[in-house]
Amino acid sequence: MKHIMMMAATALLIATPAAAETRCEMAATTAAAKTPPVIRYNTQTIDGVSIFYREAGPADAPVLLLLHGFPTSSHMFRNLIPQLADRYHVIAPDFPGFGHSEAPDHTRFDYTFAHLADLMDKLTVSLGVTHYSMYVMDYGAPVGYRLAIKHPERVQTMVVQNGNAYVEGLDNDFWAPVKEYWADPSQARRETLNVMVTPAITKFQYTDGVGDLSRISPDNWTIDQTLLDRPGNRDIQLDLFRDYGTNVPLYPQFQAFFRDHKPPTLIVWGKNDKIFPEAGAHPYLRDLPDAEMHILDTGHFALEEKLDVMAPLIRDFLDRKLCK
Repeated sequence: MKHIMMMAATALLIATPAAAETRCEMAATTAAAKTPPVIRYNTQTIDGVSIFYREAGPADAPVLLLLHGFPTSSHMFRNLIPQLADRYHVIAPDFPGFGHSEAPDHTRFDYTFAHLADLMDKLTVSLGVTHYSMYVMDYGAPVGYRLAIKHPERVQTMVVQNGNAYVEGLDNDFWAPVKEYWADPSQARRETLNVMVTPAITKFQYTDGVGDLSRISPDNWTIDQTLLDRPGNRDIQLDLFRDYGTNVPLYPQFQAFFRDHKPPTLIVWGKNDKIFPEAGAHPYLRDLPDAEMHILDTGHFALEEKLDVMAPLIRDFLDRKLCK
């Protein structure tokens, strides 16, 4: 009887969120041989839409939800996932219209950030995820922050990389024509944004502000542009450009979440980004004064050039906050 009670107590310890450090220790022990993690490529049908996601790591380990930006997909995390999956359960979905997720026609599917967040919420529920840390970047920031204000109790920690929650980061040349579209959603104004989905701009997002171009794989913009060029995808992206304006009125709610819940936060920001420049990073400290900030000498897709810097920072942060 005593042996059975001890086994039950051990099972209860592993099953509760409070036992994150135990799961981390177990995962680290399991990974002692340093074998490459197995990454699985799965889909879930959510509200009739096929959502693709990459998944790796121990099933009972603390969850890290990776939320990508424009115009990429979970592909942007392909090199980070193996750096973390020995100790963390990593889930990286593609939003509808991006990557390998389904891209329904924009006339029969609402491409809004509210809808993307709702689908990501339902995906986590479908996968049985009740608590998670979030890595948010670019479009992933408003998607993740919408999740956070809906379920603040689920968010354990945050990693923020070139993703805005403050108006200071939107006052630049990139956003000027987009803001004009918010004010005047006419077809003529919409057509002016076609340039945003052209090969030149896609490549620019990966190469501008980068110190060592030899670190940037051309697969990035080649893959992204191929997906952007799918029939109907331009309209998907233009719908999302228009809807991005709905995120700005929510900034005060995002900021209230930061102040009220104070999730441990790591900010790793490419300072040469002309889309989400460094000006958008520093205001986080107004509401998250204990956040750890690292401003990196690189551009928009910081992981492409600075993985060797960012992965240890992220791992150390998560280890200290989730596995202490």
